[in-house]
Amino acid sequence: MAVPTIQAPTTVRSWPEQGQWTYADWLGLPDDGFRYELIEGELFVSPSPSVQHQIAISSLLSAMYQHAKEEDLGLVLTAPIGVRLPEEETIVQPDLLFISRERLDLVKDNVIDGAPDLVVEILSPSNWVFDRTRKQKAYEQAGVGEYWIVDYRARTVDVLVLEGREYVQRGQYREGDTAPSEALPGFAIPVTDIFAR
Repeated sequence: MAVPTIQAPTTVRSWPEQGQWTYADWLGLPDDGFRYELIEGELFVSPSPSVQHQIAISSLLSAMYQHAKEEDLGLVLTAPIGVRLPEEETIVQPDLLFISRERLDLVKDNVIDGAPDLVVEILSPSNWVFDRTRKQKAYEQAGVGEYWIVDYRARTVDVLVLEGREYVQRGQYREGDTAPSEALPGFAIPVTDIFAR
């Protein structure tokens, strides 16, 4: 993912070199339909998601949001929302996140300032390696308790749970299975429902 040349109507702004990006630089990026993420000073840019990606995230958002609201468990949000992980220069935008009621002080006006209890990433052809490597490691190091990796092409859901300082895979769930969450108590969803049109 290349760093974009960002041009205003009459001026061109100079952006930092890779590895030198800061939270302040990230705050100055435009709202232009791209997803900008910052990990250890490196900027990553993702294009707008596909229809299949949006179907999966809409299905999960609807089910998780309703469950969290009915049970008064906390807040479920979807991208685009910046999440500032404990490392100063790590800003991610998970597809979906959950923050428990007891930790709602992480929610600020423009950013989630800390590690959510649960993050969900929907793999796309352009980002699947990034989500399974750099972002997974960033979530693990930040102490995100649970990480769901949803692959709409393979129609699977990998559920990873933090044990100590490392993720352990609780399971890979396929159509016909029901994917459960530990971080969102009592929540489980049939995998078929995630990918249904």
